[in-house]
Amino acid sequence: MDNTNLISKKTQMVAWIIVFGAMAPMLDTTMINIAINNLSNSFHVSITTVQWTVTCYLLATGIAIPFSSWLLNKFDGKSLFIFSEALFGIGSLLAAISPNIHFLIAMRLIQGFADGLITPLLINLIVQLAGTEVIGQLMATVGLPIILGPLLGPVIGGIIIKLLSWHWIFWVNVPITIISVILIDLKMPSFPPKKKNTQIDLVGIGLLVLISSSIIYGIVQASNKGTFSNRITTISCTVGIAAIIIYVIWAIVQKSKVVLPLNLFKFHPFVGASIGIFISGLFLNGAMLLLPLYFQNVRHMSVIEAALALIPQGVSMLISRPFVGRLTDKIGAKYVALVSILITFLGTIPFFGSPKEHHTGLSPLSCSFVVLVLVGSRCR
Repeated sequence: MDNTNLISKKTQMVAWIIVFGAMAPMLDTTMINIAINNLSNSFHVSITTVQWTVTCYLLATGIAIPFSSWLLNKFDGKSLFIFSEALFGIGSLLAAISPNIHFLIAMRLIQGFADGLITPLLINLIVQLAGTEVIGQLMATVGLPIILGPLLGPVIGGIIIKLLSWHWIFWVNVPITIISVILIDLKMPSFPPKKKNTQIDLVGIGLLVLISSSIIYGIVQASNKGTFSNRITTISCTVGIAAIIIYVIWAIVQKSKVVLPLNLFKFHPFVGASIGIFISGLFLNGAMLLLPLYFQNVRHMSVIEAALALIPQGVSMLISRPFVGRLTDKIGAKYVALVSILITFLGTIPFFGSPKEHHTGLSPLSCSFVVLVLVGSRCR
């Protein structure tokens, strides 16, 4: 019997509603990258300051992830999804009317926290909805926004900035979240909480937040000043290292109750996967942030040309996606990861030799470099 017959139309409909709810955050994370130059000019601040709109978003996303599993155990999954969507919509609305860059950064924290709830909920609810028999087919559906975000986000963002303004990058999220909330409320079944007595490690989460934010801030200041030997970087990194030591002590005392148990690091697959995800995120998010700036500031492309130049990153993800799973099953993830790292390295080399004099227009090589970088990043 064909597995597709096992998926009822109702289940498919609910799965698509869940996926639709994740579209706004997925598009938003890629549209903002193409708008960094425009935001810098609009608020009359440096690119470094504007980049905090991306950094704070990612920090807030990371903070929210531990909360998502706890909230899902305490509250109904449907209600939690509606809350997350509404929170993202409110954050988008307030971001659209930001009077200054500091207010925008604060609203990006709200958006990032909501995204950090939505993404784990997306996977959890799909798993609960599908069951083990057809989970593979529905998980392929979950991957759709992950592909469409990098493919359509820069193009939509470029068109919005060219024809309207950066405000509409956030305004466009508002009707999407409203429609999503209505569909979830009307069509999605309830997902009752499983463990209402689950406790959350607020101390551990707070320490992890302090570790990541202080070290990142120190690195950013080192980049601004051109050296790590400056007072702010030294203080920030010292605070981060002290927080690491305190967290280790806290984790030893709390053992399995801590948000990130230390005994996980005894398992080599966990350590290897964590390092791989870190490297993959570094290359993928770094490229998605820097390439729009490269195309606009170095090659002096218009925002539309820069957006079109970023299409290969989405296409490369689309092309590589079906092959990665098959190759991993056939030859193992280790070899796929090694080859993808090599591809990423090869795709990065030509940027070192890129001519420094001003250029306009889209070089064919630019597209090939982007494809190589993003295929390599996507494969890991």
